[in-house]
Parts: sequence; C-alpha cells; structure tokens
Amino acid sequence: MTTQEDDFRHLDGAGRAAAAVARNARVTVAVVLVLAVACAWAMLAAMAVRGAQAGLPGADSPGDALLRHLPALPLPDLLERFAALCLSPLPVASGSGVEVLALVAMWFLMAVGAMLPSAAPMIRTYCEIADTARAKGEPVVHPLVLVAGYLTIWLAASAVFAATTLAVGYFARQDRLLDPAAGWAGAAALAVAGLYQFSSLKQACLKKCRNPFSTLFGRWSDRPARIFRLGLEQGVWCLGCCWALMLVMFAVGIANIFWMALIGLFSVVEKQVQGRRASRLAGTILLVWAAALLVVSR
Repeated sequence: MTTQEDDFRHLDGAGRAAAAVARNARVTVAVVLVLAVACAWAMLAAMAVRGAQAGLPGADSPGDALLRHLPALPLPDLLERFAALCLSPLPVASGSGVEVLALVAMWFLMAVGAMLPSAAPMIRTYCEIADTARAKGEPVVHPLVLVAGYLTIWLAASAVFAATTLAVGYFARQDRLLDPAAGWAGAAALAVAGLYQFSSLKQACLKKCRNPFSTLFGRWSDRPARIFRLGLEQGVWCLGCCWALMLVMFAVGIANIFWMALIGLFSVVEKQVQGRRASRLAGTILLVWAAALLVVSR
C-alpha cells in the first residue's frame, strides 16, 4: 500500500522525477557524482582556456595551441574572480589568504575531476551492500556520507599540494635551477613519481582500492560517523595510489588540463587492471622522462 509520504502523484513530471531520484540512494549518488565531476572539469577547462589565451608562463605545453583558439567559457562573476586568482602569479609575496585558498580549491577541483571517477567502483560496491541491507530492513547510511569522507582526504591533500606549489614557486624565484620550467624540479617530481610506481606501498594501496568489498563489508555500520571514517580510510588508500602521479603536474604545468585528464584516465585503468604491469610501465616512462629532462636542462 502506498502511504501519503510515498505518493507523489500530485506533483508534476519534474517533481515526480526528482522525488524518485531522492528516494533511490544509488541514483542520487550517481547524479551527484556525475555533476561534481562535470562541474570540476568545466571549471578546469575554463581556466585552461583563459591561461592559454593570456600567454601565462608555462603555457607552451601540448594542447595550448588548441586552447588559444577556443572561446572562453562564460563564468559567473564569483567564478571569474576565482579563475583570475588561480591564474595569477603564485601568492608568495602578498601572503593573502584568499589567493592561498583559491590555490587549494584549484587542486581540489583537479582531485575531484581526476580521482573521484576512479573511486566509482568502491562507491558502487558500498551501494550494493547498502541495497542488500535495506532489503533486509536494516538501517543504512546514505552513500554520500562515504563520499564526503573520501573527499575530505583529498581536500587535505590539496592543501599539501598547494603548499608545495607555493614552496616551489618561492624557491624558484630565489634559484632558477629550482624552477620546474628549468628542468630540475620537474625532473625530481617525475623521478619521485616514477620510483613510487615500483614500491610495495603503491601495490598495497592498489590492492585495497581494487578490492574494496572486504573492507566495506567488514567495517559495515549503521552509524554515519563510522561510515564517514570508512570514507576517510578509502580516501587514504586512494591517495596512497595516486599522490605521486599528481606530482607530474609540477613538471607539465599545474593547470594543464590534458595531463590531468591523462592522469585521471590512468588512475581508473590502474585500479581496474590486476597485476603490476600498468604501474611498472608508467614508472619506467616517468623515470626515462625525468632523465631526459635533466639532460635537456643541462
């Protein structure tokens, strides 16, 4: 029997569709995640086009020639100011907290756009376990609580990446050899990323990301705080898989949308393909690239 709370026949078509989405946790989380990733990439694309057309330092990377001929995506005033802050010179001298927060937000956008899709299998696994529990009449915590915990880890990591960006920018002003464009800092970032691909810690994190069922099922709870902590844990494993790959952005340009898309695609593939072949191949390419960059910089 349909209760009054579940009867949406008095709503129009759009209202009934929205109500159906709200009642279905799996559909709700899918819609939210797709919108979040789409919005992140749209904002990153808008900033990339603006950066290429402005001829900012480092805007000579592959794809920038194409970006210069694309129309600038219109943005609301607030987002336009945000893009200007992100594309301005590093805020070391001014020390303004607004610019620093903008830099953190930019890194977080890159994390959402590139890393959140790779977490889709983990989130889908949680939804499947939740559906089973709900069918038994057990209370279930909404999947977005898990996602919130996952993204909290990447927000914290974005603050670290932003601080690293500021540090590299500061020392590059003091010593040209530390400028990523000069090769040394970029080669160091590539070397660290390449070596990490061969590490046992990388493989341990990948194992957790590839097989989330045992962790999600074994740590199942009907308490939101515990599911949030479970999301934090999954975020840590994902960060352990991907933090070194994010260092590649210091060699190719922080706001390089093409390389960020490539890193995001590789993260999805690496978490789905069993074995070490993909990791070792990427590590070899990064180490050869680092060596070549050092030779060129000399």
